[in-house]
Amino acid sequence: MPASRPPNGSLAEPPLRVESREELVYLLGEACELEHGLLCEYLYAQFSLKRSIEEGVTAQQLARIQAWELTLIDVIKQEMLHLALATNILSALGAAPHFERPNFPILSRWYPPDVQIALVPFGERALRHFMFLERPEGMSLRDAEGFGSVGPMQPLTVDDPQITAGPEEWHTVGHLYRGIEAGLAYLVDRDGEAAVFIGPPKAQATTQVFEWPELTAVSDLASASVAIELIVEQGEGARGDWVKSHFGKFVGILEDFLAMRGLDPAFEPARPVLPVYLRQPPDVDQVTLIGDRLTRRVADLFNAVYEVTLQVQSRYFVHHGETADELETLAKTAKHLMNWVMRNLGPVLTALPVGPSFPGHTAGPAFEIVRPAYFVLPHRESAWKILHERLGTLAGVCASLAKETAPDVMTKLEANLRGMAGDLDQHMKIRAASRTERAVR
Repeated sequence: MPASRPPNGSLAEPPLRVESREELVYLLGEACELEHGLLCEYLYAQFSLKRSIEEGVTAQQLARIQAWELTLIDVIKQEMLHLALATNILSALGAAPHFERPNFPILSRWYPPDVQIALVPFGERALRHFMFLERPEGMSLRDAEGFGSVGPMQPLTVDDPQITAGPEEWHTVGHLYRGIEAGLAYLVDRDGEAAVFIGPPKAQATTQVFEWPELTAVSDLASASVAIELIVEQGEGARGDWVKSHFGKFVGILEDFLAMRGLDPAFEPARPVLPVYLRQPPDVDQVTLIGDRLTRRVADLFNAVYEVTLQVQSRYFVHHGETADELETLAKTAKHLMNWVMRNLGPVLTALPVGPSFPGHTAGPAFEIVRPAYFVLPHRESAWKILHERLGTLAGVCASLAKETAPDVMTKLEANLRGMAGDLDQHMKIRAASRTERAVR
């Protein structure tokens, strides 16, 4: 039965129907894609921010921009935590991590029609879109301008047997997670916890490297509920103080931004970025392609860094045979790729021109997905060789680009990438020495 739309503009939130492990894994996959998509949206907005008064802002305005960026970074870190927790629940159910997603903008019927993900530069439209996606359950709020419904989806009905999984109708992050939580409780009540939570806790993210004390293993209904409660509370504040949630933080930034605009109607905190692609992706109809040669090289490097970050994260969750020290190195590498490489590379890209077909516009990273399932590296020895090889290759690209743009940044990125490759190489040498010693015996 289709949901009715009350006069206030909000959608009714019918309960989700979860009667199988397959449907639960399907919905958790959607949750992971949503967290992943939000993470990329917020990173894009962060990278679009202006960096100096030479970009047409006053010192006071730049100070406000820098404060907004710090808030965005806090939200981004929590989105990373949410993705890790959702992945822990997937692993607890015996499923694989889910880091794939469609390319942006996601305006298709992958999700319910009022749930759309797109890359928007920092500003009022972006903030209103973020508020809509993070809004508490039951709150009446419309999406930002330009985000219209793409048409009805065909969700599962009560007559559909859940032999294979399928889409269901949800409208907020909290609505989706509460449906997952209810589904977990239903399956535990029917089959027992031991039959539902079959994945090994050691295959989950729990390391202190990520600096999240809340990142704990999921092994039963209670621990899964704690993880879900944290995700919903930090994002929406639905059962707590939403002022401190992501939704509340975006409300605060928007109020501050509008006040700054009131003082100076010409105030523009973001660079004139467009989300740009190297090549036409197969799952998006119309995209902006980069025409500038140097910009293409930097965008290619950004996409490659993003890709290897997902590969490292996937290896961490599907590891088999790694020692505790090796797992710590994988965790550190994933963290450093985000904090030491991607965070510094993004602003370099957004300062570069798209090309002659788009005068006055700079390039925003599109986080291109070349192949959705490319990130899983299943075999330990070959996985480590591939990761080592990729980090070395990207370091070499940074060294080459340092001759053409942002030499200080590129030189630092090269050193960071070579250091990460060296960390992996040390473990590979220890493994090789151990094999040689056993062979001699």
